[in-house]
Amino acid sequence: MNKYFAAFIILLSFSACQKGEINSLNTPVVDGITANPTRSDLFNLVTGAESGMRNNLAVYLDGTGVIGREIYRFSGAEPRYTTDLLGGGTKRLDNNTFYITNPWGSRYQVIRQCFILLDAIKNTQTAIASDAQKKAFTGFAKTLIGYQLLLNINMTDSNGARIPVATGATLGPVITDPGVVMDSVLKFLDDGKADLTGSEVMFPLSDGFLGFKDAAGLIKFNRALAARVYTYRKNWAAALTALNESFFDLNGAFATGVYHAFSTNGGDLANTMYLAPNGNGEVRVANPSFVNDIIAGDDRINKTALRTSSASQSGLTGNRDLTIWNSLNSSVSIIRNEELILIYAEAKIQTGAFPDAIVALNRIRTAHNLPSYAGAITTAALLTELLYNRRYSLFMEGHWWIDARRYGLLGTLPKDRPDDDVWPRYPLPQNESNI
Repeated sequence: MNKYFAAFIILLSFSACQKGEINSLNTPVVDGITANPTRSDLFNLVTGAESGMRNNLAVYLDGTGVIGREIYRFSGAEPRYTTDLLGGGTKRLDNNTFYITNPWGSRYQVIRQCFILLDAIKNTQTAIASDAQKKAFTGFAKTLIGYQLLLNINMTDSNGARIPVATGATLGPVITDPGVVMDSVLKFLDDGKADLTGSEVMFPLSDGFLGFKDAAGLIKFNRALAARVYTYRKNWAAALTALNESFFDLNGAFATGVYHAFSTNGGDLANTMYLAPNGNGEVRVANPSFVNDIIAGDDRINKTALRTSSASQSGLTGNRDLTIWNSLNSSVSIIRNEELILIYAEAKIQTGAFPDAIVALNRIRTAHNLPSYAGAITTAALLTELLYNRRYSLFMEGHWWIDARRYGLLGTLPKDRPDDDVWPRYPLPQNESNI
């Protein structure tokens, strides 16, 4: 993997602000790439986009995890994890600081990278890539655009986001209806699927895409993402259709899926979500509610490990380190089969197909050392069961805060200090507001 990501360091130097522009679009280097791209140029654009998705991913996961009361993030160098993000005292979320501007800008930077790829493909000679191969490039680019936009609207919700536009196009307004933004996500994903259909993949991908590196695999990845978005849009029938076109497998391995690949090789990025256990400087510990609310015997407790001594900061204390990632080389999930099984269960509950939903929920429960579901067979009871399993199966994968928001449960999240707050959304970055 490293040889691909290291090759693209120079292209990542084209910085993007939160709106998605890349500086100096008319420089000879960019003109050369878009006007007469070589095969190496195209490969580097793909590699750079995949690599860029990892930038500030830890800030995104930490932020949503802290606000959603999954973890505490203790840092001597950065106190805002225990002040701003938890609303400590009179603190509020700042619209011009790292926890919103860094992940927000990184997502739009990947989007701009993908638009450069789309521009380049328009001018690619058939000797470099056949029509079928060009379709794979464009389908992959549009898939990534949809995914990156989804992460940003997950953060800001009704505070809005901008729909990405092609290089040189007039920047559109901030759209404050998250449903409209998510429908744009779906449009990018649908267009990506259409392009990937009948395509031929010639470009390299990291082993985070292992098993999904050809056109059929990328379509399954695309449809898995679409199933997630359809679930957010409460379009249950469409979510089930997308699942059937994805890699969803009710009896398959939970870990099957697509990942961000990290490594400590020279020139690559390490997974900074990993922190050595029992540390005292930079620490991630489970929110105490993670242990307090888990059912006895549930093996998902093993996503954390008891520390030799508790860690504390700013009046907060935790005694269980995260063990989801066991090294700086560990991959981070983008989407995997366990989430797809839970999406299937949710769609079946919401459409009244309770027996199917219970089969899926029991697939999760029994795999995690719990007995089969024996609760009430009602929508409310089954949704409670579903959300419990989403909370623990997808712990620190960027979902629980969003789930609590979409089901009106933010008020149930614990406040561990009297003056803390549970934020429903991030503010729109300041520079977006000034346009």
